[in-house]
Amino acid sequence: MKNENISASLLDELLHAQKIDRRKFIQTSGGIAILFSLYPTITVGQGNRRRYPSDFNAYLLIGTDGRVSCYTGKIEMGQGIITSLAQMLAEELDVALDQVDMVMGDTLLCPWDGGTTGSRSTKVFGPALRRAGAEARAVLMQLASEKLGVPVEDLWVDKGVVSVKSDSDKSMSYAELAQGQRIERNAESKIKHFSEHKVSGKPVRRSDIRDKVTGAAKFAGDIRLPGMLYARVLRPPSHAAKLKSVDTTQAKAVSGVIVVEQNGLIAVLHEQPDMAEKAIDLVMAEYDSPASELNNETVFDHLLNLESEKRPVTEKGDIAGAKSDKTFDETYYNHYVAHAPIETHTVLVDVNADMIDVWCSSQTPFRVQEKIADILNVKPEQVHLRAPFIGGGFGGKKSGTEITEAAQLAQITGKPVQIAFNRKEEFFYDAFRPAAVIHARSGIDERGRITFWDFDHYYPGNRSAEPIYDIPHYRVLSNRASDVHPFDTGAWRGPGSNTNVFAMESHTDVMAWEAGMDPLSFRLKNLSDKRMVRVLKAAADQFGKTFYKGPSGKGYGIACTDYLNTYVATMAEVEVDERTGVVTVKRVVSAQDMGEIINPLGARLQMEGGITMGIGYCLGEEIEFNGGEILTENFDTYSITRFSWAPVVEAILIDNPELAPQGCGEPAITTSGAVIANAVSDAIGIRMHTLPMIPERVLDAIKTRDEQE
Repeated sequence: MKNENISASLLDELLHAQKIDRRKFIQTSGGIAILFSLYPTITVGQGNRRRYPSDFNAYLLIGTDGRVSCYTGKIEMGQGIITSLAQMLAEELDVALDQVDMVMGDTLLCPWDGGTTGSRSTKVFGPALRRAGAEARAVLMQLASEKLGVPVEDLWVDKGVVSVKSDSDKSMSYAELAQGQRIERNAESKIKHFSEHKVSGKPVRRSDIRDKVTGAAKFAGDIRLPGMLYARVLRPPSHAAKLKSVDTTQAKAVSGVIVVEQNGLIAVLHEQPDMAEKAIDLVMAEYDSPASELNNETVFDHLLNLESEKRPVTEKGDIAGAKSDKTFDETYYNHYVAHAPIETHTVLVDVNADMIDVWCSSQTPFRVQEKIADILNVKPEQVHLRAPFIGGGFGGKKSGTEITEAAQLAQITGKPVQIAFNRKEEFFYDAFRPAAVIHARSGIDERGRITFWDFDHYYPGNRSAEPIYDIPHYRVLSNRASDVHPFDTGAWRGPGSNTNVFAMESHTDVMAWEAGMDPLSFRLKNLSDKRMVRVLKAAADQFGKTFYKGPSGKGYGIACTDYLNTYVATMAEVEVDERTGVVTVKRVVSAQDMGEIINPLGARLQMEGGITMGIGYCLGEEIEFNGGEILTENFDTYSITRFSWAPVVEAILIDNPELAPQGCGEPAITTSGAVIANAVSDAIGIRMHTLPMIPERVLDAIKTRDEQE
């Protein structure tokens, strides 16, 4: 199966050279376009609901060569949907997987999509794609019936070839059926039962592997156009800084440089990126930066002291009337965390008279299309955005400031303009995972059953905030306030869930310790959800270790959650060097029930990647800042997971095909903070309340433990 950057290249050149739209292309392509009106509702932003487009909502094109182009507004950023979505279409259409070419995130060719976020590609887009494939197959079978002169029920199809059951010599390929025709009609169809699957559900290596490891894969920063200029933009020292004065005289003296000073945008452009870098360093600027007492040390007091409005996320029963033998009152904290993708935000914009061409590392191509159209005062259909491979997004690559700047500069200069953030800019303009506080109160009875659960959330987000245990009385409150953070915050792989699960599952261990029970037995005693019990037991069987009443000193941890209807249970073993405070994660076992599994190999890779990435926010990732000034500027002071940190990871897939496919990319990472914090607490005998658990915090906890003893 070809990757979308190669398979769509000739198509792309044709469309770009002739400046034709998709309708004209389909009419002249000699293929069959199966057109549908599929209307799954998708939420885009707060209160903004949109649907897949009804006009030319084509998900596939069958060419005269028998190849099938699959069109999706989703993008590939390492999660593997370039393969799994192709499997879903190949299955319903009855073609071989290597016959499918993926065309992804192209706003001229693909159906509108709200963005690739929230582990929803398979869950939300997959059903529409399956329905499209099933209907296309039905139409083709009807065509074959007419041409071969037999009823549809007397036909069968394999790898895109339709044959008469009683005489295999009588057959027609999809390519032959497609020759010179365009079809706009429906036929009776239904999606296959999972028991019939031959492609979907089978482990398949990712189709982009070869291009990724050989360097053939194209990212936004790899695109080159004739006359292209590299832009560097003057940046403020802090988010609250105001420009007082600027002098671009020395920058203008650099040979070949173009200096732009317009409406607050100050930039230098050159045909060579190093010369643009040299020129921006010569721009002299003065800023007013207001003083601030808000920093890493004061942020949690700041969050707790804001004037906020409390709103219930979920509640049941009467907390005040709950009877408990023991009650607990704990507070949990996490610091700001960056997305830190290896590929920084990059965009290339070329403003032409009839079409604005854009290549962008964005998870939301259609939002970017609309943003550029608004900036340049054109219609959205005049903006053609192509989404090449993206080198990591994690919720952070949406429609940032670099897109606005590149569009304006391309319009001003009349030349293609590329902006690629350096690492300092990437950290400065990131929308961090928010720092947050969760105040937790709960109680248990003499049998070790949870009697009430009262969680007060200070700005983490609400996802995965609902308790998963059998609790008669519970309440989760969310605090809302204005001007919470001194810089942008936003979705970070499993938004809200990482913080919430850390607090919830840490607090569950607190109760288990005081109940005199091991953490596995305590959870099972308080669970009746059969899916959750199943994943928990599956993880325990694979972990193969006996859990003891905590703290046991063994360094074992457990955490489980329901992440948007994907159930996860994770167990970990750690070692803690009490001289240095360094935590070593030795082994992680995670079981996941995501419903029907499309590509088991890809699913395991996503789980392993999520857990490995999660170790970073547990043990090292923390943005250092002073007011609006971001002090973290590169990986020398920002510790994502190193190879030396990586543990043995064992991913277990729970077979549950009766449930439609759920999300896979984010769930496993959401238990990482809790499972490792619980394991560290079990190892050192004192509760860790703050993420990340850097050595200094671990040593402080050990010191507190020793003083208490």
